[in-house]
Amino acid sequence: MTSSAHVEDMMSRDRGRLRDGNGKPAFVLASLLLLASPCVGFLPNFWSRVLTLSWNSRTHQQITEEAILNVTVETLRVIKKHQGNHAEEQTGLGRGFWRAVGEVVNSNAAMDFLSSTRSDPVYHFDSERVGDAMGMLRQFWAQTLRSVRAKEYQSARHSLGQLFHSLQDFYSHSNWVEMGQRFVYLHLLQPEEPAFPVATEDTPTCMECFSHTCRDNLVPSLTNAQLLTTGYFSTFPPKPHGKCSHGGILDNSRYMGAKGGINKDSTSPLFSPHHYLHMEASKLALEATLSALRDISDSVGPKTFLRLFSVEQVPALVFVIDTTGSMFEEITAARYRAHSIIQSRAGSPGQPGTFLLVPFHDPEVGPVYETDDPHQFMQHMENLMALGGGDEPEMCLSGIQLALTHSPPLSEIFVFTDASPKDAHLSDVVKALALEKQSKVSFLLTEDPSYTLQSRGRRRRKRRELLSPDRFSLYSSLSSLSGGVTIFTTNSDIRSVSAIVEDNTAVDKVTLLHVESDKESTSSHSFRVDSSVKSATLHLTGLLTECVLTSPSDQSQSLLSQRGPLAELERFEGLYRISLTSPIQPGKWKLQAKSDGHLTFSVIANSSVDFLYYFATVTNETHPGLARVEGGPVAGVPVFLVLAVTGRAPGEEGSSSHVTLLGAAGESLQQVKLNSSSSSFSSSSSYGVEELVGWMDSVPAVPFCVRLTVRDADGKNLERVSPEMVQPTHVQIQVLSVPRLVPGHSTKVAFDILNHGPARSFSLNANDDRGFLHKTGPHRFHVEEHGSFRGEVDLTAPAAAPAGATVTLTITVRALHSPDLNYAVAYLTVIPPDSDTSPPSCAAAPGPPTCPSVCSESSWSVSLVVSDTGPSGLAALQLHSGEGVLTLFHSPPPAEDGPVEDGDKTTSGGQRHEARLQRGDPPLNVSQWTPGSSRALRGTYSSSCCSARAQLLVWDAAGNMRRCQLASGRRRQLGDGSAGASGAGRRAPAAGFLAALCLLLILL
Repeated sequence: MTSSAHVEDMMSRDRGRLRDGNGKPAFVLASLLLLASPCVGFLPNFWSRVLTLSWNSRTHQQITEEAILNVTVETLRVIKKHQGNHAEEQTGLGRGFWRAVGEVVNSNAAMDFLSSTRSDPVYHFDSERVGDAMGMLRQFWAQTLRSVRAKEYQSARHSLGQLFHSLQDFYSHSNWVEMGQRFVYLHLLQPEEPAFPVATEDTPTCMECFSHTCRDNLVPSLTNAQLLTTGYFSTFPPKPHGKCSHGGILDNSRYMGAKGGINKDSTSPLFSPHHYLHMEASKLALEATLSALRDISDSVGPKTFLRLFSVEQVPALVFVIDTTGSMFEEITAARYRAHSIIQSRAGSPGQPGTFLLVPFHDPEVGPVYETDDPHQFMQHMENLMALGGGDEPEMCLSGIQLALTHSPPLSEIFVFTDASPKDAHLSDVVKALALEKQSKVSFLLTEDPSYTLQSRGRRRRKRRELLSPDRFSLYSSLSSLSGGVTIFTTNSDIRSVSAIVEDNTAVDKVTLLHVESDKESTSSHSFRVDSSVKSATLHLTGLLTECVLTSPSDQSQSLLSQRGPLAELERFEGLYRISLTSPIQPGKWKLQAKSDGHLTFSVIANSSVDFLYYFATVTNETHPGLARVEGGPVAGVPVFLVLAVTGRAPGEEGSSSHVTLLGAAGESLQQVKLNSSSSSFSSSSSYGVEELVGWMDSVPAVPFCVRLTVRDADGKNLERVSPEMVQPTHVQIQVLSVPRLVPGHSTKVAFDILNHGPARSFSLNANDDRGFLHKTGPHRFHVEEHGSFRGEVDLTAPAAAPAGATVTLTITVRALHSPDLNYAVAYLTVIPPDSDTSPPSCAAAPGPPTCPSVCSESSWSVSLVVSDTGPSGLAALQLHSGEGVLTLFHSPPPAEDGPVEDGDKTTSGGQRHEARLQRGDPPLNVSQWTPGSSRALRGTYSSSCCSARAQLLVWDAAGNMRRCQLASGRRRQLGDGSAGASGAGRRAPAAGFLAALCLLLILL
């Protein structure tokens, strides 16, 4: 205890932000226990620096966040400059952006936590497995590009995190820095770039080192010959004598000759023998990550790059609509709301949102219509007809499942129907997807749940039998769980009630209150308005008999019986819509209501300030850090709560913060003190996010939602609510590996079921959105008390499955005769059986130097050849930089006085193709020019001597990209570094080889 208190005091003195809010030594003791665990790679995340007591170490999280933020801001500036907007707007990037960044960071960190990857040297550039690691790295790269092009952005972010982890580990685990290299190793992702040889198995690489700090312990001949090596970790694979160890107090191989190690994971000599080179290694890791991101941006285009990270995205508009004959009024209402939303967004800043429509009836579901073009969406809505059908129920949950798998995270999904669900077996699946994506599902039902016999005056469905009044309970359960609402209304009111769609898809919408009440009595609730709130709207569903609103200054208004200065009430069948009158008084508002049954209270507002959160546990395997809890947390055990507060201006970080866990009726269950994680760069950036962490002694046993309270320096409180209900449980699912899918082949996904309760039986179901599973379940099995069960599911991708497609696999497990339930969601990507990872080639030979000292008096030109020797063939070219003109030919170039077509349009006749490109033109599709993969394109680039450099981007059909650097009066320079003047300087020296290759290709 004394030791724990001492370390806690030291941490508080050094950082001032890491003490447990309750001052309990258990908070630190959990960290100290981790010091008995091994550590490999750059440290996973912010908490790792606490565990290793290396405060200034740069982690995978920090490197990844900084790189994504920098390239995103660069991309925004390029777009705004191209649009003629030169203003430096200090705006936020949106909650969706930080959610997307979090997905990449968590995928990166998971490489250190998953049993299938944490000890495999191929994923971490360990044990001199450099060739295999590069192959894996290039697979991640190809998979990311395929997923982006298929608009499977969530899957792309997952593979991108894996890519970044391995890429960053290379600079920490190898001797690249010790070799004197100061630029990134291009060959890692570009196989045509010069490669450095790797030391053979019988080549000694290290000398003995008997201290924590190992200086000059690499064999000198290794550096002289520029041979690569990486350290061996632990006992597998066995370390040959004379090889380097990873090193550090947690690496068992450090005692084997040669003793010591070479890792640069941290600034601590206890964990990193080459700690003094940590900053150099992390700088190169950051540069490599930046370069990869810039290559992705160039490959897919700036707008698609921003969509990959949900930058400044307006909320998605997602409709799931019953299209049977009785749904004419509902479809008309949805059409009206869609048009109103599109009109209100016209001309507004930000990237276009996603528009998604899923029609359903029985037995048909879909197809899914998805677009980012609002006019195309409206045209599709106009063509939607209410036809056929008749019998209730319908395939509603199948439609919701498709909407959840196709829509981005944090979406609002609106379901229009008058029928109960026929596919109730999907209830657990859609609940799991809603929680995993933090998407809300709301139902607009034009059916009286008590109806059993008579028509209500319009064409209704035929029913084979009397229906239960609680047949809509699955809808109410799903909306309550996800933070949405279920509204029972009428045909005459459906258009007015659908205003809730417009309210909930507004830009910068936040939640201030979300509670439910089943009491037929008076209930009182409060919510807090802060100075950042621009407008606020209350939605109450149910039947009110009394409703009184009280302002922070104690002024009251009875909303049902009088008009007043505080708010305006609109009353419809099933919904009360209350708009607070502007300007809204900051402070605590109170709402007192009396009803005859179930009520739902929801207060939404317009504000840029919001938050994200997840639960995490301390890992004690091969890497110290906080591992994200997938699915619901385990009830009754301690856990960390990690939050990111988004949208606050610089310097607005709160002086104190806490979270309150609220039950379904709004009752307080537990309060959690929060402290800053001291994470990376965000607090000093106008685009930043403040990361907070709290310690929970015990997860409540009942469902709860999370309310954040931040007190600023002036003593004023800001409150936000994340309305989805967390489902504590006593069972967990851990997916052990997420393999890729190959068309025409089967694959297995393994998982563990962990029982944290008594011995009992479980039922497991698996489901995917493409029908690739062999068997969905249910599967029943018995697990002993605190025992586990390992299982697997089989999937087969059809031979015609498109490359880049994502399969969303949802596994749910439920304890029999118990409410315990949990889930896991995995995203599997379809890849072609023979992946092409080789980029096209490009060779350029300039003419004689002709540029005089006065650049405006002359011009220069260069001839070039581009080709692709791989199986994919050339796909596109773009002039990325340079002020000249590129003329391309698919036949021997014409005579000097021959005609050239004007503009940048392609002309063709027979086998002849010709085009001109300038900077700013979109990529030119040349896939039809060169149907044979070995056919080359020739071209000439001409420019004024005042613009001495240019860069051409060349893609093949597999998405591999090549950068062709063009320069006046110089031999051809071909580089794959990041865009900009520094790109050429990153190349490893190989001038003679490249010049020879250049001349050879020109002569083809």
